[in-house]
Amino acid sequence: MVGVSFVLPCLDEVRALPACLGAIAEARGELRERLGLESEVVLADNGSRDGSRELAAGHGVRVIDVTVSGYGAALRGGFDAAEGSYLVMGDADGSYDFRQAPALVEALMQGADLCIGDRFAGGIARGAMPWKNRYFGNPLLTGLLNLLFGARVRDAHCGLRALTAQCYRRLELTGSGMEFASEMVIKAALKGQVIAQRPVTLSPDLRGRPPHLRPWRDGWRHLRYLFMLSPAWLFALPALALGGAGTVILAIATAYAILRPGVPIFFGDYWVILAGAMVGVAHTAAILAAASHLHGVREGYRPPRSRLLGFARWVSLETMILGGAILGAAGLAVLISVAIAWWARHFGRAGSVLPVVLGSLLLSLGAQNVLGGFILAIVSGNEAKFLDVHPPTIPEDGSAEGSATSESSLKDGAA
Repeated sequence: MVGVSFVLPCLDEVRALPACLGAIAEARGELRERLGLESEVVLADNGSRDGSRELAAGHGVRVIDVTVSGYGAALRGGFDAAEGSYLVMGDADGSYDFRQAPALVEALMQGADLCIGDRFAGGIARGAMPWKNRYFGNPLLTGLLNLLFGARVRDAHCGLRALTAQCYRRLELTGSGMEFASEMVIKAALKGQVIAQRPVTLSPDLRGRPPHLRPWRDGWRHLRYLFMLSPAWLFALPALALGGAGTVILAIATAYAILRPGVPIFFGDYWVILAGAMVGVAHTAAILAAASHLHGVREGYRPPRSRLLGFARWVSLETMILGGAILGAAGLAVLISVAIAWWARHFGRAGSVLPVVLGSLLLSLGAQNVLGGFILAIVSGNEAKFLDVHPPTIPEDGSAEGSATSESSLKDGAA
């Protein structure tokens, strides 16, 4: 019975493969002798033309053809074909020492779902990582990932990792490119998987050619993926900031107009117009935040927030339509009163744009509410009750909801 599957994504790595396979052979021996685990090696080939496939097959490696290009696609193809209960992934370029893999597998045997290597704790050899990746890109993206998702990892982009086969199935990973590394950590945190870390080393690769990694392109792919999976930071917080500022400006202008009618507002009409635009954008962003959250719940990687569940009984397509109708009617009433006042002035110039801004804003908010209600219903699986969403059932051996990086594992990994 196969206990551990080593999965190597490969694209023209013939120069580095012998060293990788040699290190894996030593790791397999340790797994067998110390942990009692049998293992296999799976090469997920992404279209190699340099003899990598033939070399691997000659060493008894099972070669899997992955026709979809990309780092993530290759790993997913290899994971799907793997037979082990524990999956070890690592680059086939000779930069990682697979003899350190048993420590990662041992962390899984001790209760972790995912164990990530920590290159900064284990040591990075000179020339193994470009300075912009080491001192700028990796710390920035890792810090941002921790901030947005509470993953609490030190090296979110280390390529030497191990995870249980059950964890892999629970994560339902879809990334095809380098963002696959971030997706794994993000969804593990969101799904409450226990994340451990262990020190690993990084050495200069043995390929003798430029790496497949493109720092700026792949860095952007990681960054945009972080925000795509974080509706609170991408939509909700900007909505709160814009909506709050715009509402304050409009409230001050309205109070000023009521208490001192006929006297121009001290900050002028431009700010009133700007405030109306801010509130309109904030409302749209709030709807997008809700739609993104519901999508994550339906896909099973985001637990529904408890405070939203309590709000669920009051929010539905019907209430969104009703609220939109009320807002639209109020806006129409304000604009009609503006038209009447304009007629009473014999079509003369108005003293303030505030009434027109308020009427137009209310009318547009009403329309957004109605249209947004239908969008939320569609995202919710064509259900009128948006938050009455049932995510895929997590198997009984799954962990509890919420971010669950193991504190004890972190301490062990830092040792």
